[in-house]
Amino acid sequence: METVLKYDLQMFGDDKTEEPTSKKLEDARKKGQVGKSQELSHAIELIAAFLSIRIFVKYIGDHFIDLFTWAYTYMIPQLVKSDGSGLTIRSTGNLLLYGILQMFLILAPFLAVGFLVAVLSNGLQFKFQVSAEPLKPKLDKFNPVNGFKRMFSMQSIVNLLLSLAKIAVIFIIAYTMIKDHVNELFILYEVPLYAAIAQIGTLVLDIGLRISLVLLVVGFADFIYHKWKYKKDLKMTKQEVKDEYKNAEGDPQIKGKQRQRMREASQRRMMQSVPQADVVITNPTHIAVAIKYDIEKAPAPIVVAKGEEYLAQKIKEIARENNVVIKENKMLARSIYTTVDVGEQIPPELYQAVAEILAVVYQSKGRRA
Repeated sequence: METVLKYDLQMFGDDKTEEPTSKKLEDARKKGQVGKSQELSHAIELIAAFLSIRIFVKYIGDHFIDLFTWAYTYMIPQLVKSDGSGLTIRSTGNLLLYGILQMFLILAPFLAVGFLVAVLSNGLQFKFQVSAEPLKPKLDKFNPVNGFKRMFSMQSIVNLLLSLAKIAVIFIIAYTMIKDHVNELFILYEVPLYAAIAQIGTLVLDIGLRISLVLLVVGFADFIYHKWKYKKDLKMTKQEVKDEYKNAEGDPQIKGKQRQRMREASQRRMMQSVPQADVVITNPTHIAVAIKYDIEKAPAPIVVAKGEEYLAQKIKEIARENNVVIKENKMLARSIYTTVDVGEQIPPELYQAVAEILAVVYQSKGRRA
Protein backbone atom coordinates (compact mmCIF):
# COMPACT_ATOMS: atom_id res chain seq x y z
CA MET A 1 0.00 0.00 0.00
CA GLU A 2 2.83 2.38 0.87
CA THR A 3 4.55 1.62 -2.44
CA VAL A 4 1.36 2.32 -4.40
CA LEU A 5 0.80 5.59 -2.54
CA LYS A 6 4.40 6.66 -3.19
CA TYR A 7 4.00 5.81 -6.88
CA ASP A 8 0.77 7.85 -7.07
CA LEU A 9 2.47 10.83 -5.45
CA GLN A 10 5.35 10.60 -7.91
CA MET A 11 2.92 10.47 -10.80
CA PHE A 12 1.09 13.47 -9.42
CA GLY A 13 4.40 15.34 -9.02
CA ASP A 14 5.39 14.58 -12.61
CA ASP A 15 2.73 16.93 -14.04
CA LYS A 16 4.29 19.56 -16.24
CA THR A 17 3.36 22.61 -14.23
CA GLU A 18 6.60 24.60 -14.41
CA GLU A 19 7.32 27.24 -17.04
CA PRO A 20 10.17 26.28 -19.41
CA THR A 21 13.56 27.56 -18.36
CA SER A 22 15.72 29.72 -20.62
CA LYS A 23 17.97 26.70 -21.26
CA LYS A 24 14.99 24.58 -22.31
CA LEU A 25 13.83 27.30 -24.69
CA GLU A 26 17.33 27.74 -26.11
CA ASP A 27 17.76 23.98 -26.64
CA ALA A 28 14.40 23.86 -28.43
CA ARG A 29 15.47 26.76 -30.68
CA LYS A 30 18.70 24.96 -31.58
CA LYS A 31 16.58 21.99 -32.67
CA GLY A 32 14.49 24.26 -34.88
CA GLN A 33 11.46 24.21 -32.58
CA VAL A 34 9.93 27.68 -32.42
CA GLY A 35 6.49 29.08 -31.81
CA LYS A 36 5.38 30.50 -35.13
CA SER A 37 2.32 30.62 -37.34
CA GLN A 38 2.46 29.70 -41.00
CA GLU A 39 -0.96 31.29 -41.45
CA LEU A 40 0.39 34.67 -40.36
CA SER A 41 3.39 34.36 -42.68
CA HIS A 42 1.17 33.40 -45.62
CA ALA A 43 -1.22 36.29 -44.95
CA ILE A 44 1.62 38.82 -44.84
CA GLU A 45 3.13 37.38 -48.02
CA LEU A 46 -0.25 37.49 -49.76
CA ILE A 47 -0.76 41.15 -48.82
CA ALA A 48 2.75 41.95 -50.05
CA ALA A 49 2.04 40.17 -53.34
CA PHE A 50 -1.15 42.13 -54.07
CA LEU A 51 0.43 45.42 -53.01
CA SER A 52 3.39 44.66 -55.28
CA ILE A 53 1.03 44.09 -58.21
CA ARG A 54 -0.68 47.41 -57.50
CA ILE A 55 2.66 49.25 -57.22
CA PHE A 56 4.36 47.62 -60.21
CA VAL A 57 1.31 47.30 -62.46
CA LYS A 58 2.59 49.91 -64.95
CA TYR A 59 6.05 48.31 -64.95
CA ILE A 60 4.53 44.88 -65.61
CA GLY A 61 2.24 46.20 -68.36
CA ASP A 62 5.04 47.99 -70.20
CA HIS A 63 7.27 44.91 -70.16
CA PHE A 64 4.45 42.62 -71.30
CA ILE A 65 3.67 44.99 -74.18
CA ASP A 66 7.36 45.07 -75.11
CA LEU A 67 7.49 41.27 -74.96
CA PHE A 68 4.44 40.81 -77.19
CA THR A 69 5.69 43.52 -79.58
CA TRP A 70 9.03 41.76 -79.86
CA ALA A 71 7.30 38.38 -80.35
CA TYR A 72 5.07 39.63 -83.21
CA THR A 73 7.62 41.86 -84.93
CA TYR A 74 10.77 39.73 -84.65
CA MET A 75 10.26 36.23 -83.29
CA ILE A 76 7.29 35.06 -85.40
CA PRO A 77 8.69 36.39 -88.72
CA GLN A 78 11.90 34.50 -88.00
CA LEU A 79 9.98 31.30 -87.41
CA VAL A 80 7.85 31.49 -90.59
CA LYS A 81 10.64 32.20 -93.09
CA SER A 82 10.22 29.74 -95.94
CA ASP A 83 13.91 29.46 -96.81
CA GLY A 84 14.83 28.19 -93.32
CA SER A 85 17.42 30.93 -92.81
CA GLY A 86 15.63 32.46 -89.86
CA LEU A 87 15.57 29.50 -87.47
CA THR A 88 19.05 28.27 -86.63
CA ILE A 89 20.55 26.82 -83.46
CA ARG A 90 22.20 30.13 -82.67
CA SER A 91 19.12 32.26 -83.37
CA THR A 92 16.92 29.86 -81.39
CA GLY A 93 19.25 30.14 -78.39
CA ASN A 94 19.23 33.91 -78.66
CA LEU A 95 15.43 33.98 -78.84
CA LEU A 96 15.08 31.77 -75.76
CA LEU A 97 17.68 33.77 -73.84
CA TYR A 98 15.94 37.05 -74.65
CA GLY A 99 12.54 35.64 -73.66
CA ILE A 100 13.88 34.28 -70.37
CA LEU A 101 15.58 37.60 -69.62
CA GLN A 102 12.36 39.53 -70.24
CA MET A 103 10.37 37.18 -68.01
CA PHE A 104 12.99 37.53 -65.27
CA LEU A 105 12.78 41.33 -65.51
CA ILE A 106 9.01 41.09 -65.11
CA LEU A 107 9.24 38.73 -62.12
CA ALA A 108 12.30 40.37 -60.44
CA PRO A 109 10.34 42.85 -58.28
CA PHE A 110 8.01 40.11 -57.07
CA LEU A 111 10.90 37.75 -56.30
CA ALA A 112 12.73 40.45 -54.33
CA VAL A 113 9.65 41.53 -52.40
CA GLY A 114 8.63 37.92 -51.78
CA PHE A 115 12.06 37.01 -50.41
CA LEU A 116 12.23 40.02 -48.08
CA VAL A 117 8.66 39.57 -46.82
CA ALA A 118 9.18 35.83 -46.25
CA VAL A 119 12.29 36.51 -44.15
CA LEU A 120 10.68 39.35 -42.20
CA SER A 121 7.33 37.63 -41.62
CA ASN A 122 9.12 34.68 -40.04
CA GLY A 123 11.86 36.71 -38.36
CA LEU A 124 9.34 38.95 -36.58
CA GLN A 125 7.76 35.91 -34.96
CA PHE A 126 10.96 34.51 -33.46
CA LYS A 127 14.63 35.30 -33.12
CA PHE A 128 16.40 34.22 -36.31
CA GLN A 129 18.76 31.28 -35.88
CA VAL A 130 20.15 28.79 -38.42
CA SER A 131 19.54 25.16 -37.46
CA ALA A 132 20.15 22.01 -39.48
CA GLU A 133 18.34 19.80 -36.96
CA PRO A 134 14.98 19.74 -38.83
CA LEU A 135 16.80 18.50 -41.96
CA LYS A 136 18.17 15.40 -40.26
CA PRO A 137 16.34 12.21 -41.29
CA LYS A 138 14.27 10.61 -38.54
CA LEU A 139 13.12 7.00 -38.76
CA ASP A 140 9.88 7.66 -36.89
CA LYS A 141 8.71 9.84 -39.78
CA PHE A 142 8.70 6.72 -42.01
CA ASN A 143 6.63 4.75 -39.51
CA PRO A 144 3.12 4.34 -40.98
CA VAL A 145 1.60 4.08 -37.51
CA ASN A 146 3.02 7.46 -36.54
CA GLY A 147 1.87 8.81 -39.88
CA PHE A 148 -1.72 7.74 -39.20
CA LYS A 149 -1.51 9.23 -35.70
CA ARG A 150 -0.39 12.57 -37.12
CA MET A 151 -3.04 12.38 -39.84
CA PHE A 152 -5.88 11.93 -37.35
CA SER A 153 -4.43 13.94 -34.49
CA MET A 154 -6.19 16.89 -32.88
CA GLN A 155 -3.77 19.28 -34.58
CA SER A 156 -4.66 17.84 -38.01
CA ILE A 157 -8.37 18.25 -37.28
CA VAL A 158 -7.80 21.85 -36.18
CA ASN A 159 -5.82 22.54 -39.37
CA LEU A 160 -8.57 20.98 -41.49
CA LEU A 161 -11.27 23.10 -39.84
CA LEU A 162 -9.11 26.19 -40.23
CA SER A 163 -8.62 25.46 -43.95
CA LEU A 164 -12.35 24.97 -44.47
CA ALA A 165 -13.04 28.23 -42.62
CA LYS A 166 -10.55 30.08 -44.83
CA ILE A 167 -12.12 28.67 -47.99
CA ALA A 168 -15.56 29.75 -46.79
CA VAL A 169 -14.29 33.26 -45.97
CA ILE A 170 -12.59 33.58 -49.36
CA PHE A 171 -15.74 32.43 -51.16
CA ILE A 172 -17.98 34.84 -49.23
CA ILE A 173 -15.71 37.84 -49.84
CA ALA A 174 -15.25 37.05 -53.54
CA TYR A 175 -18.97 36.39 -54.06
CA THR A 176 -20.00 39.60 -52.28
CA MET A 177 -17.63 41.83 -54.25
CA ILE A 178 -18.43 40.24 -57.61
CA LYS A 179 -22.14 40.57 -56.84
CA ASP A 180 -21.67 44.28 -56.13
CA HIS A 181 -19.88 44.78 -59.50
CA VAL A 182 -21.87 42.30 -61.59
CA ASN A 183 -23.52 45.07 -63.67
CA GLU A 184 -20.09 46.48 -64.59
CA LEU A 185 -18.83 43.03 -65.59
CA PHE A 186 -21.80 42.41 -67.95
CA ILE A 187 -20.98 45.51 -70.02
CA LEU A 188 -17.25 44.89 -70.37
CA TYR A 189 -17.71 44.05 -74.05
CA GLU A 190 -18.74 47.65 -74.64
CA VAL A 191 -15.67 49.08 -72.86
CA PRO A 192 -12.30 49.60 -74.63
CA LEU A 193 -9.77 46.81 -74.09
CA TYR A 194 -7.37 48.71 -71.80
CA ALA A 195 -10.22 50.07 -69.70
CA ALA A 196 -11.74 46.58 -69.34
CA ILE A 197 -8.39 45.12 -68.32
CA ALA A 198 -7.88 47.92 -65.78
CA GLN A 199 -11.38 47.40 -64.37
CA ILE A 200 -10.93 43.65 -63.97
CA GLY A 201 -7.48 44.14 -62.47
CA THR A 202 -8.78 46.64 -59.93
CA LEU A 203 -11.57 44.25 -58.92
CA VAL A 204 -9.16 41.32 -58.54
CA LEU A 205 -6.74 43.42 -56.46
CA ASP A 206 -9.53 44.67 -54.19
CA ILE A 207 -10.79 41.13 -53.64
CA GLY A 208 -7.26 39.91 -52.98
CA LEU A 209 -6.47 42.65 -50.48
CA ARG A 210 -9.72 42.13 -48.56
CA ILE A 211 -9.12 38.39 -48.41
CA SER A 212 -5.53 39.04 -47.28
CA LEU A 213 -6.65 41.35 -44.46
CA VAL A 214 -9.13 38.77 -43.19
CA LEU A 215 -6.44 36.08 -43.34
CA LEU A 216 -4.11 38.45 -41.48
CA VAL A 217 -6.56 38.57 -38.57
CA VAL A 218 -6.80 34.78 -38.66
CA GLY A 219 -3.02 34.62 -38.79
CA PHE A 220 -2.63 36.74 -35.66
CA ALA A 221 -5.08 34.50 -33.81
CA ASP A 222 -3.19 31.44 -35.04
CA PHE A 223 0.10 33.03 -33.95
CA ILE A 224 -1.20 33.58 -30.40
CA TYR A 225 -2.44 29.99 -30.30
CA HIS A 226 0.88 28.56 -31.52
CA LYS A 227 2.84 30.65 -29.00
CA TRP A 228 0.62 29.36 -26.21
CA LYS A 229 0.87 25.78 -27.43
CA TYR A 230 4.65 26.06 -27.84
CA LYS A 231 5.08 27.19 -24.23
CA LYS A 232 2.61 24.53 -23.06
CA ASP A 233 4.46 21.72 -24.88
CA LEU A 234 7.77 22.84 -23.39
CA LYS A 235 6.52 23.00 -19.81
CA MET A 236 8.59 21.01 -17.36
CA THR A 237 8.02 18.95 -14.26
CA LYS A 238 9.52 20.01 -10.95
CA GLN A 239 11.96 17.11 -11.20
CA GLU A 240 13.10 18.21 -14.68
CA VAL A 241 13.80 21.71 -13.34
CA LYS A 242 15.82 20.25 -10.48
CA ASP A 243 17.76 17.94 -12.82
CA GLU A 244 18.51 20.82 -15.18
CA TYR A 245 19.75 22.94 -12.29
CA LYS A 246 21.97 20.09 -11.13
CA ASN A 247 23.42 19.64 -14.61
CA ALA A 248 24.02 23.35 -15.07
CA GLU A 249 25.16 24.34 -11.59
CA GLY A 250 26.19 21.01 -10.11
CA ASP A 251 24.65 18.99 -7.31
CA PRO A 252 23.73 21.37 -4.43
CA GLN A 253 25.05 18.86 -1.88
CA ILE A 254 28.39 18.61 -3.67
CA LYS A 255 28.59 22.39 -4.01
CA GLY A 256 27.76 22.74 -0.33
CA LYS A 257 30.61 20.40 0.59
CA GLN A 258 32.95 22.33 -1.70
CA ARG A 259 31.98 25.63 -0.03
CA GLN A 260 32.50 24.03 3.38
CA ARG A 261 35.99 22.85 2.39
CA MET A 262 36.79 26.33 1.07
CA ARG A 263 35.64 27.89 4.35
CA GLU A 264 37.74 25.44 6.33
CA ALA A 265 40.82 26.20 4.21
CA SER A 266 40.22 29.94 4.62
CA GLN A 267 39.87 29.52 8.37
CA ARG A 268 43.13 27.55 8.57
CA ARG A 269 44.96 30.32 6.69
CA MET A 270 43.36 32.89 8.97
CA MET A 271 44.43 31.02 12.12
CA GLN A 272 48.00 30.87 10.84
CA SER A 273 48.02 34.68 10.82
CA VAL A 274 46.96 35.05 14.48
CA PRO A 275 50.51 34.56 15.94
CA GLN A 276 51.74 37.55 13.87
CA ALA A 277 48.99 39.86 15.22
CA ASP A 278 49.78 42.77 17.57
CA VAL A 279 46.57 42.46 19.57
CA VAL A 280 43.31 40.50 19.78
CA ILE A 281 40.27 42.60 20.67
CA THR A 282 37.38 40.65 22.24
CA ASN A 283 33.69 41.07 23.12
CA PRO A 284 34.85 39.31 25.50
CA THR A 285 33.32 35.84 24.93
CA HIS A 286 31.42 35.95 21.63
CA ILE A 287 33.72 37.89 19.26
CA ALA A 288 37.47 38.09 18.72
CA VAL A 289 39.32 40.27 16.19
CA ALA A 290 43.08 39.99 15.57
CA ILE A 291 44.81 43.17 14.33
CA LYS A 292 48.30 43.75 12.98
CA TYR A 293 49.91 47.11 12.22
CA ASP A 294 52.94 47.29 9.90
CA ILE A 295 53.51 50.80 8.57
CA GLU A 296 55.77 49.46 5.82
CA LYS A 297 52.93 47.36 4.36
CA ALA A 298 49.86 49.51 4.99
CA PRO A 299 49.09 52.98 6.36
CA ALA A 300 46.50 51.59 8.79
CA PRO A 301 46.12 48.46 10.96
CA ILE A 302 44.84 45.36 9.16
CA VAL A 303 42.40 42.71 10.38
CA VAL A 304 44.26 39.39 10.01
CA ALA A 305 41.60 37.19 11.66
CA LYS A 306 38.12 37.43 13.13
CA GLY A 307 35.41 35.10 14.35
CA GLU A 308 32.59 34.54 16.76
CA GLU A 309 31.63 31.79 19.18
CA TYR A 310 33.87 28.78 18.45
CA LEU A 311 36.21 30.69 16.13
CA ALA A 312 36.55 33.48 18.70
CA GLN A 313 37.60 30.98 21.35
CA LYS A 314 40.06 29.40 18.91
CA ILE A 315 41.61 32.80 18.05
CA LYS A 316 42.06 33.63 21.74
CA GLU A 317 43.55 30.20 22.39
CA ILE A 318 46.15 30.62 19.63
CA ALA A 319 46.86 34.19 20.85
CA ARG A 320 47.60 32.95 24.38
CA GLU A 321 49.88 30.20 23.06
CA ASN A 322 51.88 32.82 21.07
CA ASN A 323 51.88 35.58 23.73
CA VAL A 324 49.64 37.89 21.70
CA VAL A 325 47.99 40.52 23.91
CA ILE A 326 44.21 40.14 24.33
CA LYS A 327 42.22 43.29 25.09
CA GLU A 328 38.53 43.53 25.91
CA ASN A 329 36.50 46.25 24.18
CA LYS A 330 32.94 45.23 23.43
CA MET A 331 31.92 48.14 21.20
CA LEU A 332 35.15 48.22 19.22
CA ALA A 333 35.24 44.44 18.72
CA ARG A 334 31.64 44.46 17.46
CA SER A 335 32.28 47.44 15.14
CA ILE A 336 35.38 45.91 13.57
CA TYR A 337 33.75 42.48 13.21
CA THR A 338 30.67 43.83 11.40
CA THR A 339 32.35 46.44 9.17
CA VAL A 340 35.81 45.10 8.26
CA ASP A 341 36.64 41.86 6.43
CA VAL A 342 39.78 39.82 6.90
CA GLY A 343 42.69 41.42 5.03
CA GLU A 344 41.12 44.90 5.02
CA GLN A 345 42.35 48.03 6.78
CA ILE A 346 40.66 49.63 9.76
CA PRO A 347 38.35 52.50 8.61
CA PRO A 348 39.32 56.07 9.63
CA GLU A 349 36.45 56.40 12.11
CA LEU A 350 38.03 53.63 14.22
CA TYR A 351 41.63 54.92 14.07
CA GLN A 352 41.48 56.66 17.46
CA ALA A 353 40.09 53.69 19.38
CA VAL A 354 42.49 51.20 17.77
CA ALA A 355 45.45 53.54 18.23
CA GLU A 356 44.78 53.80 21.96
CA ILE A 357 44.76 50.00 22.32
CA LEU A 358 47.93 49.60 20.22
CA ALA A 359 49.67 52.28 22.29
CA VAL A 360 48.95 50.34 25.48
CA VAL A 361 50.12 47.09 23.87
CA TYR A 362 53.34 48.65 22.57
CA GLN A 363 54.02 50.25 25.97
CA SER A 364 53.57 46.89 27.73
CA LYS A 365 56.05 45.31 25.33
CA GLY A 366 58.52 48.19 25.52
CA ARG A 367 57.92 49.15 21.88
CA ARG A 368 57.53 52.67 20.59
CA ALA A 369 53.99 53.54 19.61
